[in-house]
Amino acid sequence: MTDPETRSGTPIIAIDGPAGSGKSSVSKQLARVRGYGYLDTGAAYRALAWRVLEAGADAADPAAVLDTASRLDFAISLDPDDYWVRVGDADVTAAIREPRVSAAVSAVARIPEVRRALNEMFRTYAASSDREAVVIEGRDITTVVAPDAPVRILLTADEAVRAARRSAEVTTQDAAAVAHALRTRDAADSKVVDFMTAAEGVVTVDSTELDFDGTVDAVLAVIDTVLNGQAPTDEGHCAEELEERG
Repeated sequence: MTDPETRSGTPIIAIDGPAGSGKSSVSKQLARVRGYGYLDTGAAYRALAWRVLEAGADAADPAAVLDTASRLDFAISLDPDDYWVRVGDADVTAAIREPRVSAAVSAVARIPEVRRALNEMFRTYAASSDREAVVIEGRDITTVVAPDAPVRILLTADEAVRAARRSAEVTTQDAAAVAHALRTRDAADSKVVDFMTAAEGVVTVDSTELDFDGTVDAVLAVIDTVLNGQAPTDEGHCAEELEERG
């Protein structure tokens, strides 16, 4: 896997959460609003799964996945306004969102060696950014990738709400199929990381009853509170912070 040149000192905004919680779209908007870099860690696992499938290998075969990973020429943009994912010369930004890739990515992500290698790559990408800070989002960002990040947030929502949101995004599958896929992936991924429970020092933002803009505002409130040296309230909707901002 290719790594960019490293440098140290770039602050990280770490955001965890299950599928459909809005972490990708919210994180990208946060980066736009504040001029931060944006790193979608799930895209790296998806790119590897895509490459495994393209090679005709079995995503459930650790040896095949590790062999592919050792030769993976991966690159990703940290610019939220010019976002792309590449494997070699191929732009796979759209391809890695295909249902076949979604079905294979959990098997790839369960391999410890893959997670260790990619986690180190994520840290390298963040360190090499020339942005004021980098928003990193994924499944174990607050506890493994960046446990010392100044801001750590678990963005979550009720399963039914997450399924409805994901169904609205995926137009090639009906709602029942999308809900089943979400539950299946959550169940598989939960064997590797606990992405539904906030670790000590991680602030939970529950977006169940919030729209997109409201969720962005709630997360911004947490970021501002923490970066201003205050202890955030661990409130699901961050209601107090939002009232103060309004």
